[in-house]
Amino acid sequence: MTSFTTSPQVVVSLGTDHHKFDRLVDWIDDWLAATPSAPSCLVQHGASRAPRYAQGIDRMPRQELLGLYSSATVVVVQGGPGSILDAREVGHLPIAIARRPELNEVVDGHQIAFSNTMARYGNAIVVGSPEALMRAVDGALKRPESVRTDPRISGAHAAALKLDQAIRELEQSHRKPIALRRIRQLMTHR
Repeated sequence: MTSFTTSPQVVVSLGTDHHKFDRLVDWIDDWLAATPSAPSCLVQHGASRAPRYAQGIDRMPRQELLGLYSSATVVVVQGGPGSILDAREVGHLPIAIARRPELNEVVDGHQIAFSNTMARYGNAIVVGSPEALMRAVDGALKRPESVRTDPRISGAHAAALKLDQAIRELEQSHRKPIALRRIRQLMTHR
């Protein structure tokens, strides 16, 4: 377990993907360099370069990261499902930056689609430029309540019931629901 003398005010997580996401580390470094009396900041950078102006750590246990999220004022994450949902789990509305495939930060555009969907439903604040990141983090530090929310509790059973209902509705609206029957069979034989 990693020890920190004080909990950082800003926690940034780039996840553990093997692709580099130095772009986000650069944006955080630029923000910290430009911010008078910058807050304490920790960057979990994975395979990306370590930050120059923040405490950096390549990896840490998930529970420890969740603890840091919980005590932080602001949480900034890559736009991946795990990162956004982890922040939501502890009651944070994360500021999310999607990795981009054309910059070799990820294999495909799934982070762009996922983070935009989460933002549309009020579960993330998506930014796409260093200026937007600076505005979002500065705003969150001034109004911490704006990035706190009820924890998002995973409801696997409720999700399974919703999926079952959706499949039933699809079956009723299609004459030959062979694929849907197969999905139902797979769900009931777990």
